Amino acid sequence: MGGYKLFRKDRQGRRGGGVAQYIRESLDSVELKVSNNKVECVWTRIKGKANKADNLMGVSYRPSNQDDEGDELFYKQLADVSESPALILVGNFNLSDISWELNTTEKRQSRRFLECTEDISCFSW
Repeated sequence: MGGYKLFRKDRQGRRGGGVAQYIRESLDSVELKVSNNKVECVWTRIKGKANKADNLMGVSYRPSNQDDEGDELFYKQLADVSESPALILVGNFNLSDISWELNTTEKRQSRRFLECTEDISCFSW
């Protein structure tokens, strides 16, 4: 796409799928390399203007049948890159039982996701 940089991670071991980000070329951005390739995420750091903080942008896909081990790998990856005060995380997390208005859920996996995305203290490994 003209005027944008493409950052992508293709799905491994299966046909199709993956995640991608397009970031405007006028923004100073760089992809963050992470050590774990089992999680479908692309992380980019967008340099802040003047004295503003950098922004961290994550795009993720969580399969609906992902197990606890896969979830923990995602949380570890999130912890590894989350030093930025301006974190934007988007994607399909396949946790349809979460009430985003009330910030509640009944399922354990979904509760863990809410805890780790709203409270940085869960990242003390």
